[in-house]
Amino acid sequence: MITATATDVQNNFGYYLKAVQAGEEVIILKNGKEVARLISRKSSVSFLTDSLTGILKNDYDEKAMRAERIEAHESMPHAKDTQF
Repeated sequence: MITATATDVQNNFGYYLKAVQAGEEVIILKNGKEVARLISRKSSVSFLTDSLTGILKNDYDEKAMRAERIEAHESMPHAKDTQF
């Protein structure tokens, strides 16, 4: 995962698009808060399918999923640390 500010994504969109095409996920921050993610179409379909499967099986814990995402977000490299 790559983290970048909205301004950085705006100014370097081609770079981040290539990262997504290479399989990376880009977290976009505005004022230090996560506001969006760029992920490939294939990844988005997989994520939605997995989430819906968990919900339908009553095996979905929103608080646990949120905590996992926050933990992953805190440990990911920032955009300037990653080369493509």
